[in-house]
Amino acid sequence: MKLCRFGEPGAEKPGLIDHNGDLRDLSNEVADIGNEALSDMSLDILSKVDAMQLPLVEGPVRYGPCVANVGKFLCIGLNFSDHAAETGAAIPEHPIVFHKATSSIIGANDDVVMPRGSTRSDWEVELGVVIGTTAKYVSEDDALNHVAGYCIVNDVSERHFQTQLSGQWTKGKSCDTFGPIGPWLVTRDELGDPQNLAMSCEVNGKRMQTGNTNTMIFTVAQCISHLSGLMTLHPGDVITTGTPPGVGMGIKPNPVYLKVGDVMELSIDKLGSQRQEVKIDD
Repeated sequence: MKLCRFGEPGAEKPGLIDHNGDLRDLSNEVADIGNEALSDMSLDILSKVDAMQLPLVEGPVRYGPCVANVGKFLCIGLNFSDHAAETGAAIPEHPIVFHKATSSIIGANDDVVMPRGSTRSDWEVELGVVIGTTAKYVSEDDALNHVAGYCIVNDVSERHFQTQLSGQWTKGKSCDTFGPIGPWLVTRDELGDPQNLAMSCEVNGKRMQTGNTNTMIFTVAQCISHLSGLMTLHPGDVITTGTPPGVGMGIKPNPVYLKVGDVMELSIDKLGSQRQEVKIDD
């Protein structure tokens, strides 16, 4: 299934994309897409709903974040071997973990607003993993059974805040609007293998990132297993799993960063696409 949330910010309704690519209103079947609605039992019930009998949503709509009430927004850094190489970083021995504030989360096509003082805002197309059932001390073999589904995440990053303001990367990752998620949550049964998905990001129509999840250093299953040994993962938690090469910071000899009016377009196989215009907070 392709599940989504649509409508104005704060008033989103749950939706489903049918086999024709049309949006259907799910609000008579489930209150929202998040928490208990992401459990295997709930998703199994939703999978039996006749999508073609659901109310058709016509006309342009805003797609909100595809998950409601995200509890934790966890990130894995330097998780693509070719991205680590472009930044000059050593291959990590264990997954690098940091947080994005949940207040950074926006819809897939909402504007990205650079914070005051930003001069080095950057793009990062990433595979997002949405937890469906509580996970604690899970093995790699069992890890994917705790996944509700997958989505696109743009891990927008302010590199000066991230690397020069001291402390954790979280400073440059958590700015308002720096976490576009969606447009859809594609359930794990529909997506299949998460380790062979083509990924891309274009800025102003120019391809900047081209990659595939098969170059991850730590697989999705390894990331979930590792995190679940550090903290309990709950339904609705989102894990974003790293970016392939081509970020602005890695461009030689002169890095390229986002400016007002730029347009980012991100895509991952089977997960749809995102589009954000860059603005600045005045």
